Amino acid sequence: MSDLIQAVISPEEIARAAMRLREVALDKDLSPRSVLELFERWAAALSGNGTEVIPGAPFLRLWLRRGTLEPILERELGQAVLNGGWREEGQAKLRAFPLGVVGHWPAGNIEIQPVLSLSCSLLGGNACLVRVPSDLVEATHLLMERLRAVDPTGMLLERIKLVTFDHSREDLQMAMARNVDGAMIWGGDEAVSRVRALPFPHWTRLAVFGPRLSFAAMDAETWNKPSERFSWCQRIARDVWQFDQQACSSPQVLFLERGGCGDVSPFMDELRQAFRAENQAHPRREIHPSLTSAICLARASWLLDNVANKAWFSQSPDWTILLGEGTNIPKPTQGRTLTVLLVDDLFQVISKFDGAVQTLGLAIGSAEKEEALAHAAARRGVDRIVKLGRMHVFASPWDGMDLIRPMVRVVRHVPSQDNAGSARDRRERIVSDIKRGENDPESCKSA
Repeated sequence: MSDLIQAVISPEEIARAAMRLREVALDKDLSPRSVLELFERWAAALSGNGTEVIPGAPFLRLWLRRGTLEPILERELGQAVLNGGWREEGQAKLRAFPLGVVGHWPAGNIEIQPVLSLSCSLLGGNACLVRVPSDLVEATHLLMERLRAVDPTGMLLERIKLVTFDHSREDLQMAMARNVDGAMIWGGDEAVSRVRALPFPHWTRLAVFGPRLSFAAMDAETWNKPSERFSWCQRIARDVWQFDQQACSSPQVLFLERGGCGDVSPFMDELRQAFRAENQAHPRREIHPSLTSAICLARASWLLDNVANKAWFSQSPDWTILLGEGTNIPKPTQGRTLTVLLVDDLFQVISKFDGAVQTLGLAIGSAEKEEALAHAAARRGVDRIVKLGRMHVFASPWDGMDLIRPMVRVVRHVPSQDNAGSARDRRERIVSDIKRGENDPESCKSA
């Protein structure tokens, strides 16, 4: 194991690491501006050097850019936060301070997630204790090597401890939980439930990003415009390809409004072209045998379940398009498998959402109709409603909540002395002086 990621075997190792991290986090100020500057250099270093083979690396480069993160910081914590200063709020001052040590439990199927998660808490000045799933050790090591290259003084590295151990080691899981002041938890239902049940201190703040599904929807006006159709198909393909369709924000189903526009064949032809082009640009480098089996089973089941169903796919399990109709949401296959369902009414689809839908990618011709659809989707639990092609644009809020603010303490300071004094303070002093003079004639004479 590398020096960047340590294989731990005892709870004591975790406790000692957390103690060292807490000392750094609480004894050394780290301004968000300094973090942004280092992140910008880190983003530039993630070009080449073997990192291009990591799924999601292009996305991570964009995420770490100052232009992405600075607006998020200012929205969540105010403009004064960039310099680590206090901001005025009436008679008080507010400033964000770190929680201390933030533990990270990333999902095991998104290669960039350990880094993505820790970046959020570093922006709050925290130290990070990260459990790296065994399947992500190699990718995480490559990404962290690039940080080490641009952080020679260890300004950020001294705040990061990456550990790896088998998820079945309950004693090590509990040791992590007992020694953190905040936790960012990602993953499927079982994994999230297991981590949430750990013995965290009562003050630990939890940010949970559990399993969600995402869908896309197009109205008949949009998909039936020949001049725009292929461009929309390219956007759909890009959303499907990123993260190999394993992210919560990956579209699993495209709901296509039938309307009165007739034959859907031209659209499906261009969608297949877009999938082929995306596959040539970003070919699959490897695939797990279980995913291959799932894709083959999904293709066969779809065609056998209904004679009206259609399917198009590559000879290998690279990509799959399944065409049918109805508003029933099929079980996701992932692995670049997109189900296209023809529906008469997009509002009827949205009425079936149950709170498990994270992102809805839209391509709607009418602004009024899109606003109504967005309102209906938001009421049914959808947290992100975006243009197709931007379903993976990672911004705050995410899953309906802030990314940085939950992992900081916003301290309120009302000064005990105010030399200038507010108008209210001056009025209170005058009234007090008058009352004191009324009760003390000698005081009035001396005045």
